[in-house]
Amino acid sequence: MIQGTGSDVGKSLLVAGLCRAFTRRGLTVRPFKPQNMSNNAAVTIDGGEIGRAQALQARACGVAPTTDMNPVLLKPQSEIGAQVVVQGKIRGNANARTYQAMKGELLPKVLESFDRLQAEADLVVVEGAGSPAEVNLRKGDIANMGFAEAADLPVLLVADIDRGGVIASLVGSHAVIDPAEARRIAGYVINKFRGDVSLFDDGLTIITEHTAWPSLGVVPFFPEARHLPAEDAVALSQTEASAGRAIKVAVPQLARIANFDDLDPLIAEPDVAVDFVEPGRALPGDADLVILPGSKATLSDLAFLRAQGWDIDIQAHLRRGGRVLGICAGYQMLGQRVEDPGGIEGPAGTSEAGLGLLKVTTRLSGDKTLEEVEGRHLESGAEIRGYEMHVGVTEGPGLERPFARLGDKPEGAVSADGKVAGCYLHGLFSGDAFRAAYLAGLKERAASGLTYESKVEDTLDALAAHLETHLDLDQVYQIALARSLKEAVVEQFPLPRPRKAP
Repeated sequence: MIQGTGSDVGKSLLVAGLCRAFTRRGLTVRPFKPQNMSNNAAVTIDGGEIGRAQALQARACGVAPTTDMNPVLLKPQSEIGAQVVVQGKIRGNANARTYQAMKGELLPKVLESFDRLQAEADLVVVEGAGSPAEVNLRKGDIANMGFAEAADLPVLLVADIDRGGVIASLVGSHAVIDPAEARRIAGYVINKFRGDVSLFDDGLTIITEHTAWPSLGVVPFFPEARHLPAEDAVALSQTEASAGRAIKVAVPQLARIANFDDLDPLIAEPDVAVDFVEPGRALPGDADLVILPGSKATLSDLAFLRAQGWDIDIQAHLRRGGRVLGICAGYQMLGQRVEDPGGIEGPAGTSEAGLGLLKVTTRLSGDKTLEEVEGRHLESGAEIRGYEMHVGVTEGPGLERPFARLGDKPEGAVSADGKVAGCYLHGLFSGDAFRAAYLAGLKERAASGLTYESKVEDTLDALAAHLETHLDLDQVYQIALARSLKEAVVEQFPLPRPRKAP
């Protein structure tokens, strides 16, 4: 199990890299995260949803994602409450205090999913959440040491040196956790190092002297990680809009923005600048396209959008000849009204006037659509693929001009002048043909030749090679084996050497 001294220390990335590295060595590997909190989710092959990071980790293993890989997913809807998804299906909503009381009854489900993964794999790499040093949350824990204890797993503790205070974070973690849990930690990893690694030799000695934990390696900063889908919205603040690029895309950073990895393929395009516009800043006047992204709280984010004045900016953008695309909740916001008669997102009967740019109305409902789809974009004729993940039914005369056709089914809506469009399709820009055609419709350009999915695969391979170089993966493997095999037997099972990626 990979745990961290804090959030955003690189656990998700390291697990993805370990999954690819051990898969390349011929092992059957599966990722697992008992509890995740994220509004970036993925549709699974068994018809549920899990955190986006676990879907990437499954891809690193060369398998399709399943709900067992992330049995508890918390999707924040407010500052104090979240939707609780258990084994891929919505269980209900809970505030922080209510969820603390729920965790005990969720542990059997978590262990059930973990046992199924163990049965099909040589190795399961488990990702913790936050930090085991948050000892005030230890009672009923299912995300860190509580799960490690229940499943009897050895733990590797990851610390981020890039943020500073790495010695204190590791030594401090050792000081506050229970001594029995400290003994469960089989070693530590220093992540995101910049510069000459040998300059930290004394630091490693100090950490080991204070904790008795061995160092398993110092991992240099991996800049290519920007080519992989990010799970946490904190990544948006690290995205820079590049000046001088031919096409400019503005994305309002909604308070409950979700599935923002929809924009990753555009960010990867060499002649496209994607500007995530943070609250308090107007949408740029020179944008060619404004994209309204997904949201976990459509009604409140629609009000948030208006409070920022972005509705006025969008009207001005259209008067200048710009285009607007809404994806999922962004599509719903573009309509004339969003209604919540059953109280899916708040008090029953709540409704909010939409932006009125598409002649459609959405009614939120308890039934959630979760499916992968494919079809054709009607304007360009390009093939289109993606996935739907939404609650609500959208109706109205605007649907007579659909955005796409999925087999016999029309999808989305386009305004009469063709400047405004919306659809429920997440992931549509990952398709190279559609992305090239759509961008050409914004501005005349030569296709970049970017093959996005291949870029992700190449980056996972590079990450695996990075960890092969800087971590003692033989020792990591033996730590995993020692959980169930005697030390004398471990030597009979040497770790295979790397082979071609799956």
